[in-house]
Amino acid sequence: MFVSSYKTKYFIYGFIAAVSFLFIQCREDNEDIKTPVTENVIVVVIDGPRFSETWGDSAGSLMPFMKDSMLASGVLLANFFNDGATETTAGHTAMLTGYYQTINNSGQELPDHPSVFQYFLKHNNLDSTSAWVITSKDKLEVLTDCKDSAWQHQFRPARDCGISGLGSGNREDSLTLTRALDIFDTYHPNLTLIHFKEPDVSAHAGDWQAYVRGIRDGDRWAFAVWKFIQNDPVYANRTTLFVTHDHGRHVDGISNGFVSHGDSCPGCRHISLFAYGPEFDQDRIIIDRYSQIDLPVTIASLLGFTMEGTDGKKIEDLYK
Repeated sequence: MFVSSYKTKYFIYGFIAAVSFLFIQCREDNEDIKTPVTENVIVVVIDGPRFSETWGDSAGSLMPFMKDSMLASGVLLANFFNDGATETTAGHTAMLTGYYQTINNSGQELPDHPSVFQYFLKHNNLDSTSAWVITSKDKLEVLTDCKDSAWQHQFRPARDCGISGLGSGNREDSLTLTRALDIFDTYHPNLTLIHFKEPDVSAHAGDWQAYVRGIRDGDRWAFAVWKFIQNDPVYANRTTLFVTHDHGRHVDGISNGFVSHGDSCPGCRHISLFAYGPEFDQDRIIIDRYSQIDLPVTIASLLGFTMEGTDGKKIEDLYK
């Protein structure tokens, strides 16, 4: 009897020791597996749709790719706003510098403050091809520089803006997408802005059908970038994608409705921000309110540096 209980006791002790060893070993092995982190950020800007025709449309008829495919792997900020001047250049300036600025909308004035691109290139001591501004509207080349004397003409990202890439005219969005994918293949930049001019241009022409088509096309362009990220060995699992807008448009009953924008009406201010990345949650819609100046602060945090002076805040709700 004594021998039997003695053997049983030491069998139990041995079993516990073996399990404990395996638990500790598994924990140590798991600690060696690092959580994926963002090494690259791509911002896609679809110029000028109203929220009511994009994420605000519960049927999702104009954005099937983003709503049916992309949202399942990302996060939507449904209450994202332009709280400054609701113009193209001003909206882009806010989302890249972290400051709202009333700025000339024709591309004849530089932003007052350095952009997240300049901060990134300086912080990492990288050449210009590590960051790109790629736009359909040539006037947005002003986003690559600023008035601040400590930053002006320094740490500028590479740019491909308009027809020639040097600001000599607007080009079709399909060509902008092609140029962006070519630049990804060639340079694999760590930080990129891609701007598509539609549906803004068609709305200004008063063409509702072309405006609607521009939203559908923007959905396709964003999906193409998202697919490229997933299938590219350099970008896959290491890249964060944001899809947003510079401004909305007048709600029906204000001025000429969808044709124009530029005031503080809800249609002009209310935009959205979709986010996809290795550190972000998935299949979530967040209703807390955020603003354009929060975007560059969040990008800087993802890439390991800080923006100075801005009132923008890191968008903590995006994270897992």
